Amino acid sequence: MTAPGADARAPSHGLVLSLFPGADLLGRGFEAEGFCVVRGPDLVWGGDVRSFRAPAGHFEGVIGGSPCQDFSQLRRTPPTGDGLAMLAEFVRVVSEADPVWFLLENVPRVPCVAVAGYSVQRFNLRADECGGAQRRNRCFQFGSRDSSVLVCDRSATARATVQAALATAASRRDCPPFARFCELQGLPSLFDLPGLSRRAKYRAVGNGVPVYMARVIARAVTRRGESRGAVLCACGCGRLVAGLVTRATPACRKRIQRARAAGLSVAA
Repeated sequence: MTAPGADARAPSHGLVLSLFPGADLLGRGFEAEGFCVVRGPDLVWGGDVRSFRAPAGHFEGVIGGSPCQDFSQLRRTPPTGDGLAMLAEFVRVVSEADPVWFLLENVPRVPCVAVAGYSVQRFNLRADECGGAQRRNRCFQFGSRDSSVLVCDRSATARATVQAALATAASRRDCPPFARFCELQGLPSLFDLPGLSRRAKYRAVGNGVPVYMARVIARAVTRRGESRGAVLCACGCGRLVAGLVTRATPACRKRIQRARAAGLSVAA
């Protein structure tokens, strides 16, 4: 299926499996860039990834945003363990599907994932770097069998920043109408999720990767072969560096230090 607003002339890429899809804004962005997306089971629609088995060799890529609450800095309660359990399920499905590449989205404090046979690049990306209206920082982990990496186009001009966290907008008095809320996430204003409550609709859309950000990443996946030989920041953020420079921004040094201090991974 082609996402609303997709260019019918977009090139056709391989089959992609989307895990933990929810409203699947991430998958819609990939569809808009010419990928064919198959959505896996999700609790929102009565499915459960734990009972899902992926056929090997059919998917070019596996994408997904596993539950992030346990890793969020806004969390007010002890971790439930569900976050790590769902990361392990993502790793399991990738191992079963054996794709060329995979992409995991979560919050910056998520542990690193490790899947046998894949090199993994970890980087953060904000919506306003992709032309969006938010500054929410998202962490992506891109794994590939050929050691290719993603170089995302961060040159888009950001619009006025929306400070409110979209995922909790339904509980706010200044919450925008749902049509406007969808537009902020890159969806058509007429987008709807029939059968869900108002609060659940806001949560499903607000938790999703903005479609315009997903398109930036999908384009980077398409062009990943062009990055071979390029000199990238040592932190793995995917920014290009030149000369003797090894880190693209001051934050990259801190990111390297935090990663070394954490030393966390999820093994296959």
